[in-house]
Amino acid sequence: MGTAVHNQDLFNASELTPEQQKLLIDIRRRKTELLLEIQQLKDELGEVVSEMEALDSGEEGKHNNKAKMMSIGRKKFNMDPKKGIEYLIEKGLLQQTPESVAQFLHKGEGLNKTAIGDYLGERNDFNENVLRAFVELHDFTDLILVQALRQFLWSFRLPGEAQKIDRMMECFAQRYCQLNTDIFTNTDTCYVLSFAIIMLNTSLHNPSVKDKPTPEQFINMNRGINNGGDLPQELLQSLYESIKTEPFKIPEDDGNDLMHTFFNPDKEGWLWKQGGRYKSWKRRWFILNDNCLYYFEYTTDKEPRGIIPLENISVREAGDRNKPHCFELFASGGADFIKACKTDSEGKVVEGKHTVYRMSASTEEEKQDWMQRLSQSISHNPFYDMLAQRKRKAQHHHAKN
Repeated sequence: MGTAVHNQDLFNASELTPEQQKLLIDIRRRKTELLLEIQQLKDELGEVVSEMEALDSGEEGKHNNKAKMMSIGRKKFNMDPKKGIEYLIEKGLLQQTPESVAQFLHKGEGLNKTAIGDYLGERNDFNENVLRAFVELHDFTDLILVQALRQFLWSFRLPGEAQKIDRMMECFAQRYCQLNTDIFTNTDTCYVLSFAIIMLNTSLHNPSVKDKPTPEQFINMNRGINNGGDLPQELLQSLYESIKTEPFKIPEDDGNDLMHTFFNPDKEGWLWKQGGRYKSWKRRWFILNDNCLYYFEYTTDKEPRGIIPLENISVREAGDRNKPHCFELFASGGADFIKACKTDSEGKVVEGKHTVYRMSASTEEEKQDWMQRLSQSISHNPFYDMLAQRKRKAQHHHAKN
């Protein structure tokens, strides 16, 4: 399918921002692929239903039942990681311990690596303990940092939210320094240099980046991060050459580089969304990405069901008789409608005519967090502050005896 925008479009594409136009072109180009994926998902769901019916009827032997339940659990995990783990624990296929779940994720058989990253990134005590146990299963002994990063980042796909990335890379840095005690004076140095390597990977291998960094620029970028001093120049030179020669392999690469996932979203999670024409509620996976809010049917979907640009828009609390913890996005700044688009049941991109989008969060705390992040994202992405703060800490950190 061509990338030109035709006259029969349902809205004037010239009114969209460049980012929206690119997204629209990508969605059109991959419409056929998306429809095939939807059909595949329907087929898989049909298999799950058939397998569950077979289990209930007792037609299979005990061994086959266990294998079928594990297959169902993996499929559930790939569509909703939390529900998948709950199912496997309920059926006795996993123990309710961080170590048991971590081994299941680390083995990764039949698991979507984006779903693994989503589960490891969740902020609650159990998931954070699973993350630590998961990192403990990696052996980075005697590996240079870039080799350790290759191993670590192949075992799952980094989620988008800055705070999740922070926790994951913090665990990585601690584990690497634990196994290689004579390389860095503190974990902050390892943390910052790991980010620098990932950023270098994108700069060197992303075709859209025209000015490629030189070894000298990479070395200068990392001055002072080793307890206020510099890392050995030959170490940084070898890291640069390694990345230049062999870029990172990215799990389930769909044409996006690591930095697309790495820098963009400020928050992601499940919300209930009220329909426009029909006021029914549907559970959707939302990703807040710079100045846009995207929603998906499943966490593993490659394309969004809808895109809401955060332009001429405001956020407010809302009351609803049917759902708790509600908030709304509403048109403001003189706009009559929220400029948004979505894919319909036939895969066509259509323009939304909403004046309001109403969402429901699972808790009051989650609602307040979404409202705050939405307000901030219009003009600010917190990831850069987080990385800058850690770099300052690495530059001025004094090792504790």
